[in-house]
Amino acid sequence: MNAELIAVGTELLLGQIVNTNTQFLSKELANLGINVYHHSVVGDNQTRLQQVIEIAQKRSNLIIFTGGLGPTKDDLTKETVAEVLDLPLVEDENVLLDISDYFKKQNRMMPENNRKQALILKGSTILPNHVGTAPGIAIKKDNIVYMLLPGPPAEMKPMFINYGRPFLLEQLKIKEYIESKVLKFFGIGESKLETEILDLIEAQTNPTIAPVIEDGEATIRLTAKGTSLEDVRKMLEELERKILDRVGQYFYGYNNTTLYKEVFELLKKKKMSISSAESLTGGGFAHELTNFAGSSSIFKGSIVCYDTEVKKDILKVPLEVIEIEGVVSNTCAKYMAENVRQLLKTDIGISFTGVAGPDMQEGKSVGTVFVGIAFKGQETKVFPLNLAGSRSTIRKKSIKHGYFHLLKILQSM
Repeated sequence: MNAELIAVGTELLLGQIVNTNTQFLSKELANLGINVYHHSVVGDNQTRLQQVIEIAQKRSNLIIFTGGLGPTKDDLTKETVAEVLDLPLVEDENVLLDISDYFKKQNRMMPENNRKQALILKGSTILPNHVGTAPGIAIKKDNIVYMLLPGPPAEMKPMFINYGRPFLLEQLKIKEYIESKVLKFFGIGESKLETEILDLIEAQTNPTIAPVIEDGEATIRLTAKGTSLEDVRKMLEELERKILDRVGQYFYGYNNTTLYKEVFELLKKKKMSISSAESLTGGGFAHELTNFAGSSSIFKGSIVCYDTEVKKDILKVPLEVIEIEGVVSNTCAKYMAENVRQLLKTDIGISFTGVAGPDMQEGKSVGTVFVGIAFKGQETKVFPLNLAGSRSTIRKKSIKHGYFHLLKILQSM
């Protein structure tokens, strides 16, 4: 099956609500082995909806609608589909009874216009709505399956899972599974990543490989299709192993994880505490870590040492270091990390100092950054960085580099 999803509602086009239905349905259909090639959004206009349906009929054999099944005059999905398919709408007594009971349970009289929701495409399968009043409809005509679902996600999702999904399973002659796995990397650019795995990309058939660069990170989405989940997962594991053999040093996690979450979970697992001394990042490292519930068990505090006097008086960076090497230096980062660890009595201290811009500082160019990481009982490591981008971008990249280097050290322990 090749599917097309059509979301109906002018409020979607105006940006008044976010269309989460297509994301949900795309994932569900992928798990059934159904290809989703097109998403469409159309307003509450019968002529334009009819045009979208006619286009979909030429390229898809499963068309799923969400929205436009309500009781008001601008809810036109059912009526438009009936006209395109040349099928009559007939009132279903059982559906009407369900709608009436829905209002009775709320001690309300059923408005007359809700009777419209009991009109069903003749010959269709009814998909019950246990949450609201609009039933779903499924029907196959001229080798195309049409499924009409309500717009509210709280109604649409359980209806699809309980009734829409089983209906589609009956239509599938050969059941296929599609599964994806996202590999996440940091510290490697798009061109280098592609170069390292270019032969795998050029030879891809099943599984497929889709590299993406976003927010300073690289991801590779692997997608495999097969007649059993066991076969699909085996294919994904084999391809993942080939990729990590080449660029595994940049890999940090799967799917929806983040660098911040990976560090947080590892610190919890190892029962290690951490503190930060932040100059150019202005508390950004601490902010990301304290976003997680339970972070107080591993994070003790941060000293935002934006001013040189704070580095000297609070963090005890030696005056000669500041005068000779500067606050943007390897040695300053080292003292900051070591001394914040001792001051706040933690297992780890991490520091950030550098030039975020827009101007040079101490004769050092914008993007010059030093990240220091001090572990109790170990030699302090300092990572010099040369970053590009706006002031905001340099700050964000600095924080991510700090998390990445910290993660790699923790993983090696």
